[in-house]
Amino acid sequence: MHLSLVLFSNLYLFYMINKSLSLTIIVLLVATISCKSKKEDKKPNVTPPVVVDVMVASGQSLSNTVEVNGTVVAAEFVELHPEVSGRLTYLNVPEGSRIEKGTIMAKVNDADLQAQIAKTKVLLELAQKTEERYRKLLSINGINQADYDAILNQVNGYKADLVYTQALIDKTVVKAPFSGTVGLRQISPGAYVTTASIIATIQQVDKLKVDLTVPETYAKILRKGNTIEIVLDNGTGAKQKATIVAVEPQANLATRNLKVRAALDNGRANPGGFVKAYLDAGNNDSKAILIPTNCIIPDDKNSLVIVVKDGKAAFVPVKMGIRQANVVEITNGIKAGDTVVVTGVLFARPKAKLKVRSVKQLKDLNPQ
Repeated sequence: MHLSLVLFSNLYLFYMINKSLSLTIIVLLVATISCKSKKEDKKPNVTPPVVVDVMVASGQSLSNTVEVNGTVVAAEFVELHPEVSGRLTYLNVPEGSRIEKGTIMAKVNDADLQAQIAKTKVLLELAQKTEERYRKLLSINGINQADYDAILNQVNGYKADLVYTQALIDKTVVKAPFSGTVGLRQISPGAYVTTASIIATIQQVDKLKVDLTVPETYAKILRKGNTIEIVLDNGTGAKQKATIVAVEPQANLATRNLKVRAALDNGRANPGGFVKAYLDAGNNDSKAILIPTNCIIPDDKNSLVIVVKDGKAAFVPVKMGIRQANVVEITNGIKAGDTVVVTGVLFARPKAKLKVRSVKQLKDLNPQ
């Protein structure tokens, strides 16, 4: 712009000196010089390089410890229901206390059954006396065999009725199926109960088990007798030992996980409590390529990682192995010595120039 003004001033002086020069020529010259000046002022638009931090991929020590969630369960657990409907005439539920196997905890009214069994006993006694007389008569041919067989069948029928009625009476009594701790009482004495009514719960808490959900990928390490570490959700964070006692042979169809049951060794916890379990997969690899998980760029088909090549961004498809809290193992796509972009990933574009600000270490990116 300043150049145009200077030229215009010089031309005006030239015009004043030589007035015979045409004004039209001067105007054309000014326009030409002005356009040329504007073209010279324009500069090419150059995109600045993306500033990134990088790390050099190298072999790292990898401990393949699998963390899974689980639930504490009692060694034995049952909800106590009556087997018949009726009114409770007796209730013995010591809440929170331990009871022994076979202890009577509740009774349902059985007056009608007791009356029925008394009646059957009277009929049986009469039939037995008749059977004795018929047996003596049969021995001297006083009666035929058919008459004796009929009375003998009647005696056996009454005996069967006694057994059947006694079985019904036994169903009116609710006993502890095993020794354990009684839960809270769910019903009151004198209430009418049905087979759906819950009287209380009883469970063994001196021996505890843990039910775990484990991805089927690790099925090979789930063997009966293997020891695992358990951390109870009781605020202490202390690890305890548990022994695998069984593995569900079929995986869950929705999650593709396996259900594993382990016996907790000398552990004290509340059934239903949350636990974390740590399984040792046994693969301690000292040559594993580990990178931070935030370096991974998910794609429709592949997972990508940005590698610096000749100062530019190269998007490389990779295959991942073991995942941990903040790092992931790369099994294919990156080798030791490659420079991996760890920050500024979202701003980089394929073949874009990169400016390396600093070289990071994995321990700096993944503080313990």
